Amino acid sequence: MRLLFLAVLRPHTGNAVTAQRVRDHLEAAGHTCILKDALDFESSSEIADLITAANLEAGLALHLYRSGRLLQGHRIPFGVIFGGTDVNEDVNHMEKNHVMGKVLEEARKQDRFHWLSHVELLPQPHVRGKIYVQSQGITTTPNAAFNWNTFLQHAEINQSADNLHVFLLVCGLRQVKDPLYLVNAFSEWHQEEPNVYMVIVGPEVDPVFTREVKAKVKRSPGVRLIGHMPREDLHAVVKNCSAVVNSSVSEGMSAAVLEAMDLGVLVLARNIPGNAAVVEHRVTGLLFSDPQEFVQLAKSLLSNPALEREIVANGREYVRTHHSWQAERATYQSLVRSLEGSSED
Repeated sequence: MRLLFLAVLRPHTGNAVTAQRVRDHLEAAGHTCILKDALDFESSSEIADLITAANLEAGLALHLYRSGRLLQGHRIPFGVIFGGTDVNEDVNHMEKNHVMGKVLEEARKQDRFHWLSHVELLPQPHVRGKIYVQSQGITTTPNAAFNWNTFLQHAEINQSADNLHVFLLVCGLRQVKDPLYLVNAFSEWHQEEPNVYMVIVGPEVDPVFTREVKAKVKRSPGVRLIGHMPREDLHAVVKNCSAVVNSSVSEGMSAAVLEAMDLGVLVLARNIPGNAAVVEHRVTGLLFSDPQEFVQLAKSLLSNPALEREIVANGREYVRTHHSWQAERATYQSLVRSLEGSSED
């Protein structure tokens, strides 16, 4: 089957990684999946021309507003994968909410859409019975040749790794990820205990905000900033750090959090709905509500290795049970089989 797959493909973002993974799932089943950046199209008429020129039989969209609206009205079956932006941000804008409802209504008639986050946040209750709740599949591939000491030197951490505690914040530098949320509190902690560091790793997504982050980090002892890293190297860094931190204002389903759990690393995450849906406090990770609580929990972690081991084991089991890459593959291949059936009707 020939599919058009629309997603926002900004480099080094969760959307781009998810889209590539889903495309791999579909192509493994023998489908032709033409992946396009939704931001490259200004109107649905351009999509119509592409569908005709490439003889496409069905569509798939990652994000209801950003991509799904472009697939309306083309008389081909389509599936929709919801994302965090849909429920955390776009749903609160009247115009976008209206458009999302229209896309949902068209997809509902076909029974062809999936959900990657929390159904109870959906503003159109009449369609909930048609939504399939799909957990995000996770795979991790640490670079076996990665050198931790070289990374520490690159991060300008000139201490022995033996008694060092590195807390890793993995995120693109944009405001919704709030990478500066913990900086002041962590810097104060570092001045009390010089062997603790926070390292922020991620691409420069928002140039203006990136300048603000760089300036703040530069004058904050114990905090370091590293740019984008290859995926396998990043997984190796995660595996070597003391804990992975998430301080986002909103999340759909954080890949960094789930990947840390899969790698056997403890997670400290800001207590927001998206994080609380995958992190159970003191069971699969730790949730904090403010910077002071973060420091308190982080200190308790370092003083209680038995608790850390228990939480890490629970987190790894949670990911392997609920975020199986194999189950995700089977789900999307099943979705496209249903689209294929619709196209033949």
